[in-house]
Amino acid sequence: MREALKRALHGVGPLAGAEEVARKQLESHDGDVEKAVGSVVDAHVRLAGATGLVTNVGGLVTMTVTVPANLTGLAVLQCRMVAAVAHLRGYDLADPRVHNAVLITTLGSDAVDDLVKRRTLPAPPMALATAPAHDPALDATVSTAVARHLITRITGRRLATTVGRRVPGLGGVVGMGADGFATWKVGKYAERELRPRKSD
Repeated sequence: MREALKRALHGVGPLAGAEEVARKQLESHDGDVEKAVGSVVDAHVRLAGATGLVTNVGGLVTMTVTVPANLTGLAVLQCRMVAAVAHLRGYDLADPRVHNAVLITTLGSDAVDDLVKRRTLPAPPMALATAPAHDPALDATVSTAVARHLITRITGRRLATTVGRRVPGLGGVVGMGADGFATWKVGKYAERELRPRKSD
């Protein structure tokens, strides 16, 4: 997940980094931050859907390779989306507190609420991003929580797509819908949670 975050922030191959994505959307919406935020989320939902379609079209034989690849790609897209929203709302993407907030946001509101309730996490994403100081010990906690969530998603995705892959083309449609919807939920959570903040 830390590697996914790094690629999301700085870009990889043809995929631009989060700050560049945010800047382009802000320019295309004449400086309107909220329209740019909405556009960032919409664009990433479409990208996630397309990725889900392409990586889930193959048969059962390819599933052991394509499912982990699909979820890794989805992690990069969701991290980039959340980081772009954070940047547009005034958060410093070089700040390790913001890195933790971005990673935690990708879990979605239900998972975050549960982790906070169980005291695995001290606070939700915005509170982590705006904490008085960075707690290096929290980095490992965040990485562990997000990694466990990703493993659960991989296991669940394998079970969910096994049936769909038996019918030609159905796996791609299921993957497209699932990835697009999951990314939409994360994007809406980022919009609600990472409220506008003035630069320090």
